[in-house]
Amino acid sequence: MPSPIATSCLRVALPLPLPRVFDYLPPEGATLDSGWVGCRVRVPFGHREQVGCVESIGAPAGDAPELRRVLARLDNEALLHGELLASLRWCARYYHAPLGEVVATALPAALREGESLPETCAYGWVLTEAGRTGSTSLRRNTRTRALAERIAELAVDEEVLRVAMESWREAARALQRRGFAQRVAVPPGLHGDHGQPLHALNPAQRSAVDAVLATRDRFAPLLLEGITGSGKTEVYLEAIADCLARGRQALVLVPEIGLTPQMLRRFRARLGVPIHALHSGLADGERARAWASMWRGEGRVLIGTRSAIFTPLPEAGLIVVDEEHDASYKQHEGVRYHARDLALVRGKALRVPVLLGSATPSLESLHHALAGRYTHLTLRQRAGVAQPPAVRVLDVRGRNLVGGLSPEAYAAIADCLARGEQALVFRNRRGYAPVLLCHDCGWSARCARCDAATMDPKKSRKLEPDPLPPLLPSTAAAGEGNRSALDRVEGRMYQGVAMTVHGGGRTLLCHHCGARRPAPRACPDCGGLGLTPQGNGTERIEEALAARFPQAALLRVDRGTTRHREGLEKHLAVLGDRPGILVGTQMLAKGHDLPNLTLVVVVGVDEGLFSADFRAPEKLAQLLIQVAGRGGRAGKPGSVLLQTHHPEHPLLTTLLAGGYPAFAALELAQREAARFPPYAGLALLRAEAPHEAEVNAFLVAARDAFTSADGAVAIHGPLPAPMPRRAGRARAQLHLSASHRPALQAALSAWLPQVHALPSARKVRWSLDVDPMDLY
Repeated sequence: MPSPIATSCLRVALPLPLPRVFDYLPPEGATLDSGWVGCRVRVPFGHREQVGCVESIGAPAGDAPELRRVLARLDNEALLHGELLASLRWCARYYHAPLGEVVATALPAALREGESLPETCAYGWVLTEAGRTGSTSLRRNTRTRALAERIAELAVDEEVLRVAMESWREAARALQRRGFAQRVAVPPGLHGDHGQPLHALNPAQRSAVDAVLATRDRFAPLLLEGITGSGKTEVYLEAIADCLARGRQALVLVPEIGLTPQMLRRFRARLGVPIHALHSGLADGERARAWASMWRGEGRVLIGTRSAIFTPLPEAGLIVVDEEHDASYKQHEGVRYHARDLALVRGKALRVPVLLGSATPSLESLHHALAGRYTHLTLRQRAGVAQPPAVRVLDVRGRNLVGGLSPEAYAAIADCLARGEQALVFRNRRGYAPVLLCHDCGWSARCARCDAATMDPKKSRKLEPDPLPPLLPSTAAAGEGNRSALDRVEGRMYQGVAMTVHGGGRTLLCHHCGARRPAPRACPDCGGLGLTPQGNGTERIEEALAARFPQAALLRVDRGTTRHREGLEKHLAVLGDRPGILVGTQMLAKGHDLPNLTLVVVVGVDEGLFSADFRAPEKLAQLLIQVAGRGGRAGKPGSVLLQTHHPEHPLLTTLLAGGYPAFAALELAQREAARFPPYAGLALLRAEAPHEAEVNAFLVAARDAFTSADGAVAIHGPLPAPMPRRAGRARAQLHLSASHRPALQAALSAWLPQVHALPSARKVRWSLDVDPMDLY
């Protein structure tokens, strides 16, 4: 029984952008005890009501106004407790986010809105007595007969049927109408399918599995670095099967919704247990049921995207982070957490191993592995008889490109189709063309609401017509290098961001703010008719390939064609194993297994070779390795054609000569010399407002309020964001860096209360990003 508490105040964390909790009295007649902590409550707040979580119990502040009472307690027992509540508190401290917003992020929408914890009973189908005697009269070789045979003796879980049989629901309803089948509740653990046997592992896979199993009863971070197609998923499955055999739960994180259906199907077939999913593509009720099933200990395995890291694990046995390098694990709005890092924090608290898998590990994880902080497991050969693809660089300088593709690329695609195989043309830019240009006068379609810096005064414009207050120098810790940066900022110029051409040239769309307008028929500047789409997006490449190969199956895979639930999975199912061509963006570069795909043509990587973002080389190297790894994953040999105008670029030559390990070693040395992560901790204070003067005034005041003991933390700025205006709002930032994370965290903890108290903070929208993945 919870112990009674003598004090009389509930401290409630509310989903508000305020760094505090709020004191409330319990409902009239209610007894305060420790069982309130972690429960959701409905409380009055101003003229409305809020759903919050009881963070603790204690005496109210001495100067507190008359306290209001909690309206209702929504949970009979704590929804958040033990390790999960402690991890949420850690998240709030480390990312300097209000606990109420962290709790709201952790809960599915239905629960944070105050709905009851849903029922999680699974349902299945089984033949009735009439069905057992009458099913022999059903026509052979029909779905109805096949389903009847499958559910003749035991109830089979609906999730198992969904994976095993196409259109099973129609067959089940047909049996039900005849009185041959009924829908019944399935007890936990009864699923009517024992799964397929696990595959035989090669020596490297077996060694990796043994290393994971050796840590089954304690926390251990393990980095599984395996080339594409090396069978990392088989290692996951073996480790999870052992976890299930011990009666434990497993959590598997994937970076994209598009990977979830493929992973679900494979895990359900192999493990023979219901596998839950949790991602933003599901309805609110589905997400709440998956979360509740794990909370009750009924669910054994859950696969989900970033937010699934907050899933309760009362019987935890293993956490897997697939494609751990992927930037999608970082939340860029609200609470800016990183799911991979939270997985490690939770694994340590739960005392379970955390398995990080990737063909191209993040430099942070690789650094920890090389330093001995993570166990480093490697898979250097492809599973089975598959071999790594042969890579060939095509120098396209001065070449005639049609739809962005060289003659050699067209010839390779033709040969691939003639062999009855599939080709992937990779272009990481959706739309028809990146810009619409007037051939007569040079006008180009630009977004009126978004700006980027430019060095061309003829194409620039001031962000505001009014003179701006001068930007003050940074603190002494920033050094003279920051002064030159500020000098450049004071002379900055702006140019509208190019709008992307969509719909074959009919529509202009800004990919940053979503502004959309019809493409003009004539140039707005000179009235000329020489408007020409410049460059190539996936739509234009698709058009060119359709013209060259009219008889070939052709599929375009990007955000525009896969918006609906399981859109990517259904899209790929249309092609199946037939000969054909896939045109796609980075959605196709992550973990998809396409056994008949033998040719990969990479178009337009040159933009990433010259980015100002210090992480750009790492991201580009990872993307190239991942997309190249889609080819030749079965027994057929694969090949990769890499088109570039810069074949001698060091990044490309290093990747070709030594692969990702050689690139990573070189890049880590450069990061260490420049004192960039993982050799330093970073934080960004971002601000935006309708007018630049308000942004600068806030950031200057925030910078002046900053202090750092012994100069351990450097602060730079105010500096304009790489995109100084987006959606009509001016944007700028302060950069903070330190050689040691504890020093950075201590400085942030002391500084942020002062930032919140600034009068200018109320005139801007601002946020803190700890360990940012980009500077935007």
